[in-house]
Amino acid sequence: MNVMANLERKLAQDDIKISAREVQVFYGEKHAIKDVNVDILDKTVTAFIGPSGCGKSTFLRCINRMNDTIDAARVEGKIVLDGEDIYDKRVDPVQLRAKVGMVFQKPNPFPKSIYDNVSYGPRIHGLARSRSELDEIVEKSLRGAALWNEVKDRLHEAGTGLSGGQQQRLCIARAVATQPEVLLMDEPCSALDPIATSQVEELIDQLRQDFSVVIVTHSMQQAARVSQKTAFFHLGNLVEYGATDDIFTNPQDPRTESYISGRIG
Repeated sequence: MNVMANLERKLAQDDIKISAREVQVFYGEKHAIKDVNVDILDKTVTAFIGPSGCGKSTFLRCINRMNDTIDAARVEGKIVLDGEDIYDKRVDPVQLRAKVGMVFQKPNPFPKSIYDNVSYGPRIHGLARSRSELDEIVEKSLRGAALWNEVKDRLHEAGTGLSGGQQQRLCIARAVATQPEVLLMDEPCSALDPIATSQVEELIDQLRQDFSVVIVTHSMQQAARVSQKTAFFHLGNLVEYGATDDIFTNPQDPRTESYISGRIG
């Protein structure tokens, strides 16, 4: 039995993509994130849930050092991606963000063509040696975002001319074009109608075959639909983290139970 337990533990460690220890975030005097410890698995969708202002988006932005862009923000603790501390001074945040893609709340395509939106990242990171290689990356990324068939005959039209749901899938294609290993999504469906939301949720399920996906969502129903792991944040604390089914049906912390049942939030 001990052999099996050790084997399971070893398998679990091998599956860990991101490991956070004692992470604190301060905005000036405000202590926004307190002592977050979590292991995020590879090829898994992890949902961050909790009331507005609870710290879930702040912690998400720690994973690709987006908080570096805020003057008043200070991050303490350790976040390790594939064995490397991403806050080590030798880590280039630009290279890190190629490895950790991000999709924001509102679709934000560049004011460029659909083709140029997707090819921008591979171009600046030198991922294509020729135009034909770039064409391949663009097609593969748009296929990966379930958008290719809708836009293949209009690649040189403006990305801003697409519908909201298509724009969000274009932003996903742009994020995956740099061949990241982790995809962060900050409420990616909150600006979308129900049909577009359903398309993006189906896409998230497909993306986890290739990426570790971390999604912040204000919708508990969405978290239950798309994720295998869920983390509940409250007042800057990571209150509970576990299998999504367990969090929603058998939470261990009374604060989680209160949030799930609608008594807080």
